[in-house]
Amino acid sequence: MDLENQKRVKEFADQYGPENVVVLLGAAEGEASGLAAETVTNGDPTYAGPLTGVQLGLTVYHVCEPEVKAEFDPDVYDEQVSMMEMVLDVDDIINEMSAIREQYCKYLDK
Repeated sequence: MDLENQKRVKEFADQYGPENVVVLLGAAEGEASGLAAETVTNGDPTYAGPLTGVQLGLTVYHVCEPEVKAEFDPDVYDEQVSMMEMVLDVDDIINEMSAIREQYCKYLDK
């Protein structure tokens, strides 16, 4: 996650409260998704950005996860995401995101 996006996420969490912010990712690989998810939950693991040492614990999902996909209008999802979804390792992304949420998210409804 680039430094500008880290700054925006931090500003939204400060403005609206971290319990009211959900981050939706769309990275093409599980590892990249996991790195971004870790950044907005546990802090920037590269120690380079505004979220270094900032444990926001935000709720974070990937657009291809079933619980997110179910929230979209099927026609919109098909038009905007489904072509890319066919070439993604969705299971890897889901596993990575689930592990990050379990470990670091503070505001999940369980």
